[in-house]
Amino acid sequence: MTAQEAPPGGVAMPPVTMYTTAVCPFCLQAERLLASRGVTAIDKIRVDQDPGRRAEMMARTGRRTVPQIYIGEAHVGGYDDLVALERSGKLAALLAPR
Repeated sequence: MTAQEAPPGGVAMPPVTMYTTAVCPFCLQAERLLASRGVTAIDKIRVDQDPGRRAEMMARTGRRTVPQIYIGEAHVGGYDDLVALERSGKLAALLAPR
């Protein structure tokens, strides 16, 4: 899944993509935080299963660590960045239907 389900006659939340690994506690925390904000689908890209996807992540984000989170086309960053957006009140705007 790449996009959130739109309510009948409504506009969908932007898609959320997360570069992740099988053993990543910060990835799980990010998923929980996003779920608490109404995110029902995350396109998870497992970089531990495909080295090419890790190279893609590094080229796209300039970072080596997971999670790396995108909301729509906006690179949020990692879990700490996601929490900072939540605390500043800016995460809701990024997740708002468009």
